Amino acid sequence: MALGELPDYPWDLMKPYRAVAGAHPGGVVDLSIGSPVDATPEVVRAALAAATDAHAYPQTVGTPALREAIVDWFARRRGVDYLTVDHVLPTIGSKELVAFLPFMLGVGEGDTIVHPRAAYPTYAIGAELCGAQAFAADDPADWPESTKLVWLNSPGNPDGRVLSVDELKAARDRALALDATIVSDECYAELGWDVDEVPSLLDPRVTGGSRTNTLVIYSLSKQSNMAGYRAAFVAGCGSRIARLANVRKHAGLMLPAPLQEAMVAALGDDAHVAAQREIYAARRAVLRPALEAAGFHIDRSEAGLYLWATEGHDAWESISRLAELGIVGGPGVFYGEHFPRHVRLSLTATDERIAEAARRLREASRA
Repeated sequence: MALGELPDYPWDLMKPYRAVAGAHPGGVVDLSIGSPVDATPEVVRAALAAATDAHAYPQTVGTPALREAIVDWFARRRGVDYLTVDHVLPTIGSKELVAFLPFMLGVGEGDTIVHPRAAYPTYAIGAELCGAQAFAADDPADWPESTKLVWLNSPGNPDGRVLSVDELKAARDRALALDATIVSDECYAELGWDVDEVPSLLDPRVTGGSRTNTLVIYSLSKQSNMAGYRAAFVAGCGSRIARLANVRKHAGLMLPAPLQEAMVAALGDDAHVAAQREIYAARRAVLRPALEAAGFHIDRSEAGLYLWATEGHDAWESISRLAELGIVGGPGVFYGEHFPRHVRLSLTATDERIAEAARRLREASRA
């Protein structure tokens, strides 16, 4: 199957609103993309600097130290203690993996890829790339018999939804009954706010210790401010990991050696993750009440880097109103047709810019 025409990149539609926001006399407050603004931790940068003598080709499957670090991290931070180094694989960021994983697993024409109703758009793009049909549904009972791959996203982007152990188990049970691979994108797992826990799809309470047809993706972009490093990994089902590793070896998809060393340092240091979490918590505590004072209702948003908000109006009206205040957000329609009245606002702006956005929103609410 030849690759067909892909849809236009949705963020290009934001150009006129960015222009309006950029003309604000107090400067723009960009709460749209969610790209980290805080410094990469020194422990990570030091490890990178020490590894710059990278004269040999890196290992596609990761160095032994990196693979062990990923296994240890899952046990320590996610309660998943039954993985070995053969069940993990580093990737060049998580977006490329999301986009190409269906193709690499052999999903194609006549197959269905299920993703959440409020969804990171790359799940659907992955279906386009391999010729499968994307299907948005949150209820496992709605998943068709043709389903070959299921995407979960917990905490969710854009809505911050966290799936419980029972919800994860129900989703996995349905996927296994369909003989489908189920994959959970858990890149925001360290950023839980209004929940007691953020369980993993690989949690033994979900799987009973079985990795069959089950994968989890994680990225260091958010927890460690390493978006520019493109540092991520996938873990779970041994046969699926082996297939992905083989495809990636043939394609030459390997994480640069210095970045692998940086990942080892990041995965072994919990202190910087806790510190970054407190930074985001403080920004959230400033921005959320200001949005509510300005007439927005916050839905879900119990975890993650975003506030999923609605005024009850068309999303583009809200985006326009925010732009007049010099604030750039993301319209809900970028995340699926089911949310035409929502906007997504990121916590990834400096303390000063978050405070300025809150000031403008409160001032507008008094106007």
